Amino acid sequence: MFTIAQITDLHITTSEAPLDQARNRDRLHQTLRSIEALRPRPLAIIATGDLVDRGRIEEYAALKAILAQTDLPIYLGVGNHDNRLAALSQFSAPNIVSDSHGFIQYTLEFEEYRIVICDTLDEGREGGAFCEQRAEWLVQTLTDRPGTPTLIALHHPPIASGIRWMDPDPSAEWILRLDRILSQHSQVCAVTTGHLHRAFVRRFANSLVTVSPATSIQLTLDLSPVDMRVPDGREILTEEPPGFMIHMFDAGEITSHFCVSGPWPTAVNYTHPFVKP
Repeated sequence: MFTIAQITDLHITTSEAPLDQARNRDRLHQTLRSIEALRPRPLAIIATGDLVDRGRIEEYAALKAILAQTDLPIYLGVGNHDNRLAALSQFSAPNIVSDSHGFIQYTLEFEEYRIVICDTLDEGREGGAFCEQRAEWLVQTLTDRPGTPTLIALHHPPIASGIRWMDPDPSAEWILRLDRILSQHSQVCAVTTGHLHRAFVRRFANSLVTVSPATSIQLTLDLSPVDMRVPDGREILTEEPPGFMIHMFDAGEITSHFCVSGPWPTAVNYTHPFVKP
């Protein structure tokens, strides 16, 4: 058994807004400390996109300085706030890898498992994409090890949360393409994503999709109808604590835990022996 931590939507920035700079930096520091304190310690951390806020080289340099403070290996994916070339200017293999077409797609290989990091960035757009070139790479990658339990990691969830203004169109071409691929590869045990800044789960293509909470601010849970053309003053983001996920690989299965970052006081200690029924 081993575990892998997932962080997402870090939104590290060097913008002129000091509050955003300090808040997102401090929340990431808090999350990294929480991950390092886990028992057993995760083997690595995967970061599923929106690493920075504006896709600028200086933001990736700031992120690199923060991540250098942990000795855990960190593997990076990209989201809609990222810029591939800027990210690659500051990070290199094995922490980030581009395929032959320049997409940030690669695998993390373990003896009995693998994690496949996919690229859903469509630069200049908020929504996700997964073109034929990316799809061909994923099909070949999954075909290479058809019997190996696999976790797919990407930024944009191909599922609905019920928070209407953030949800994708379920008939979008990229979602249908991903559905076809994953439905044909039974070794895919789970799919994990970010982007929504809120934890939730839903079935997709014969797998369970988990969406990780953000290390930056969280999306407000408001499931009421909304007219996207008419601002109505509703709260859309909240200062809920930063979060992350832990994926446990054991006995051919993948179990995922949603976690809240922070130094929490102990409620009860295990001081008496017990007998399981």
